[in-house]
Amino acid sequence: MNAPVPISAIWSDGVELAVEDASSHLVARLRDDDASALATIYRQHHEIVRAFARRLLGDAAIAEDLVHDVFLAAPAAFRHYRGDATIRSFLISIAVNKAKHHVRAAARARRMLEKLSNEPVGGRVAAPDADWERRELCVELQRALDHMPIEQRVVVVLCSVEERTALEVAAIVGAPENTVRTRLFHAKRKLRTLLGDAP
Repeated sequence: MNAPVPISAIWSDGVELAVEDASSHLVARLRDDDASALATIYRQHHEIVRAFARRLLGDAAIAEDLVHDVFLAAPAAFRHYRGDATIRSFLISIAVNKAKHHVRAAARARRMLEKLSNEPVGGRVAAPDADWERRELCVELQRALDHMPIEQRVVVVLCSVEERTALEVAAIVGAPENTVRTRLFHAKRKLRTLLGDAP
């Protein structure tokens, strides 16, 4: 029997989570609707926000919509920024708050693609085994996430995929650390059942 593959390995996309210092000057300019400050924040953080969105949604096009919404909302949202989190974590928290609509859209898109994929198509080329298996694991995991509440889905992506601590995730989602741990426990149990690995 093969050893279980960690979720973080399945969704590894080469985007590292770096630690940063929040720039109060940049945030002050952003609060004043300075377009160049928004451009700077976008340039510094869009890849991490996009990676989170893709992991959460499993659909690149819908993830782009979420990234767009996050940076459109950033100037207004940063008026409430207290500096107790990094700019990057604050942007992820905006993404979490904006995600519900996008999660539903991604699940609908996946259902439509599954219907289309059941129709016969000629000329398919087989992918190498390792890549194919990884893609299949991603698809299965994304299908399982589609059946989970958004709160559980978010903690799976933040804790298990992005390997953030429960304390960091608590700050991002605005919930107590114990609540995050409880959501993660229930989410992992539900994932095991959905993926067919429950005892």
